[in-house]
Amino acid sequence: MRIGFIGLGAMGRHMAANLIAAGHALRVNDLRRDAAAPLLKEGAEWSDTPASGVEIVFTSLPGPSEVEAIAERLLGQMQAGTAWFDLTTNSPALVRRLHGQFAARGMQLLDAPVSGGPKGAESRRLALWVGGDRATYERHEPVLRAIGDQPCYVGPIGAGTVAKLAHNCASFMVQTALAEAFTLGVKAGVEPLALLRALRQGATGRARTFDRLVEQFLPGKYDPAAFSLRLAHKDLGLALELAREHGVPMLAAEHAMQEFEEAMRRGWSERDARVSMALQEERAAVSVRVAPEKLRDALS
Repeated sequence: MRIGFIGLGAMGRHMAANLIAAGHALRVNDLRRDAAAPLLKEGAEWSDTPASGVEIVFTSLPGPSEVEAIAERLLGQMQAGTAWFDLTTNSPALVRRLHGQFAARGMQLLDAPVSGGPKGAESRRLALWVGGDRATYERHEPVLRAIGDQPCYVGPIGAGTVAKLAHNCASFMVQTALAEAFTLGVKAGVEPLALLRALRQGATGRARTFDRLVEQFLPGKYDPAAFSLRLAHKDLGLALELAREHGVPMLAAEHAMQEFEEAMRRGWSERDARVSMALQEERAAVSVRVAPEKLRDALS
């Protein structure tokens, strides 16, 4: 298919590369033209009007303000019958509003946020949660499978974004709870690696919930970021905004947000989001560090 792809950052550049590898013809655009260089070598075409003359448009942008800013440009470029899949973690209210504007012109906007991080984007091990017109989703599902191995239709417009915000909100609340649990166990006298092994044998541990600890928290490695605190702060803020809109109390999420805001005040915005877990170590006056090689042995 002829595809326009806008946003070639940590996620977008890999998703665009996989579309090229699947045989699609891409017209690409980014604020930084040099970001497109590897894709141009693979056959992509740089375009200042990437949504013109294509059948489908993808955007992978930092957040709602960037999506809203580019929407007017897309309205002026896209033709009736074209589908726009926004891969951004966005605001449900915004995608619903924009959906109405595009539908009035005979175009379909579908929200399709992804989960899997840059490594998943590169390897195509990504979940895509899609909201919008089901027929449009089904017609373009083969293209979505070139981006991720687990596309999933969630429901009407905005449903994909709600699912993504719920997923990320749960993730951020769990990481906050895990920081408390580990500092408690270590300060009460259990060696960190022994505690990890013990927790992994329990009912929750057998589900591998605790394996996420080994990537950043236990080795104390938050740079470079797999998922920056700045973006996590944005996502959790969107989730809390959604909760307020529907009158849902979110005490654990509010606590996680407090942790994020304190970490942001420390100047950690571009570090990995899980750096906020280090605040609990500081408060508890205890370190839970484990050498990476010992962690590998523990998981084998």
